[in-house]
Amino acid sequence: MLPLVALLGRTNVGKSTLFNRLLGSRKSLTHDHPGVTRDRIYGTVDRAPRRFALVDTGGLHLDSGEQIKEAIFHQAREAMQEAQLLLLVVSGPEGLTALDRELAEYVRKTRKQVRLVVNKVDGAELEGRYSPEFYELGFDVSCVSAKHGYGVPHLVEEISRDLPPVGEEVAADAGLKLALLGRPNAGKSSLINAFVGEKRLIVDSESGTTRDSVDVVLEKGDKRYVFIDTAGLRRRNKVRRSLEQVSVLHALKTSSRADVSILLLDALEGVTVQDKKILDYLSKEKVPVIVAVNKIDLVPRAKMAQVKDFFQQEISFCPHLPLIYTSSVNKSGLGGILPLAEKVRDQYNKRISTGELNRYLQAVLEKHRPPVAGNRRPKFYYMTQPEVAPPTFVFFLNDHRLVGQQYIRYLEKQLRKSFGLHITPVRLLFRTSQG
Repeated sequence: MLPLVALLGRTNVGKSTLFNRLLGSRKSLTHDHPGVTRDRIYGTVDRAPRRFALVDTGGLHLDSGEQIKEAIFHQAREAMQEAQLLLLVVSGPEGLTALDRELAEYVRKTRKQVRLVVNKVDGAELEGRYSPEFYELGFDVSCVSAKHGYGVPHLVEEISRDLPPVGEEVAADAGLKLALLGRPNAGKSSLINAFVGEKRLIVDSESGTTRDSVDVVLEKGDKRYVFIDTAGLRRRNKVRRSLEQVSVLHALKTSSRADVSILLLDALEGVTVQDKKILDYLSKEKVPVIVAVNKIDLVPRAKMAQVKDFFQQEISFCPHLPLIYTSSVNKSGLGGILPLAEKVRDQYNKRISTGELNRYLQAVLEKHRPPVAGNRRPKFYYMTQPEVAPPTFVFFLNDHRLVGQQYIRYLEKQLRKSFGLHITPVRLLFRTSQG
């Protein structure tokens, strides 16, 4: 689980622009009109000395021009509680406002690590003009221009230093955390009830009963499992109530705080376009996932082989995903979920020595040389594994641009086969080096 950094501040100070700049994408909507961001938006900052998760929150404002009401923090409170570092964003040209002071006092009470980010500082010559008054708040100060990039690389380095030491960033409860995702009425709550042997969650035939995430603990022998049930995922254009919109975002976000996510599909409804979009999203985010085809008690035995072939084919675009068939009615397949989830978690956190990796690299290069690109052939020097969760491998070679997608797929396939990484996402990176 990555440490979480939360962006906070009043409206129109440039939080979403800074969010996009840190992520290197336009994931958060930005506009000159204040208050565009209403829901929390999450992403991962990879290009940093230490990878971290980042959340953008809605702009906060004064109520009736007098004081901050508790309700104003509805959007940001959960982010502040979960985060290990808070970035309070202010506007340099506007100066220190009364609301900035109110917000500073509020975040100070959280007793979290706080860094003040003075935005809209377009160059070193403006730092001396804008920054002095902000030091009175007592926080470490960073001056940046989210729009033009000034000071952002230095801010990333400071964030990495501010984060707690590795191993302390998340005070998570012991046990394997499993997030259940799926469309409304896929049977998530029923499945959890079948596991724990009692009706801990409300189960209703009407879709969408669960509106928020709920944690249910199962202790089995000396092992502890935490099931995180989430609101049903549905297409955004089918979500009409704001409560359900938040639930959809929250369900996807929940996967980031679980060790393994379980996506439930309905055996009778098949795989929808929305299911594939969710799988594609989770795959791109490198989330460890199990696909569980639920309600197989409703499938005639004579058609079971056909149904299995169908689902295997439908999720073949993510070949590493393990597939299991379950029923909360007759408890078919339930015995295999927890051991499978433990295997996924173990592979997700697997570390391989540099010596083993380079013996693997030598073997695969001898077996199949990389093809020539233009008039040059890629020359690999060595590889390392800098991170786990997911296992991340960096290949160093003469020119990373020479490696084609087909050869990358070959390297990944052989890597999974050599080190038993069959059911986890992995990340392969290629860097140009002088050898």
